[in-house]
Amino acid sequence: MSLAQHAGLVPELYVSDLARSLRFYIDLLGFAVAYERPEHRFAALSLGAARIMLEQLRATTPATSAEIAQGEWRTATLERPFGRGINLEVACDDVAAIAVRLAAAAYPALVELHEKSYRVGENDVHVRQLVVADPDGYLIRPSQRLAEHS
Repeated sequence: MSLAQHAGLVPELYVSDLARSLRFYIDLLGFAVAYERPEHRFAALSLGAARIMLEQLRATTPATSAEIAQGEWRTATLERPFGRGINLEVACDDVAAIAVRLAAAAYPALVELHEKSYRVGENDVHVRQLVVADPDGYLIRPSQRLAEHS
């Protein structure tokens, strides 16, 4: 997927420190900056076909009606860890390389690198994956598809 193509779903995550989050997503996970709006403390990132947007918080309180009309979509007070109840699977080509970068940076994984099979319809998909919390607590699950069996 080229950057000119629009992905069908692109999560936009509020972050407390954009520079810190960019170091995590770029240096450790391998994302690249697709485009930025520094004046809005915003960056769009890509890794293969995966897309994610990061925006630095202006406040942690719920947005007013006027703020919502201007694109501030805080519907409730934001407390750490952010993104409770979700994990974002990110398809990648080499999850072991991500595990090495995390270890070299002494950045802990919540679930270490492992292999697992999931039933998808009538088939089993075998993946290598790990789970890590980003600096604001969003759960990210880099996942490399290894094989599919019927």
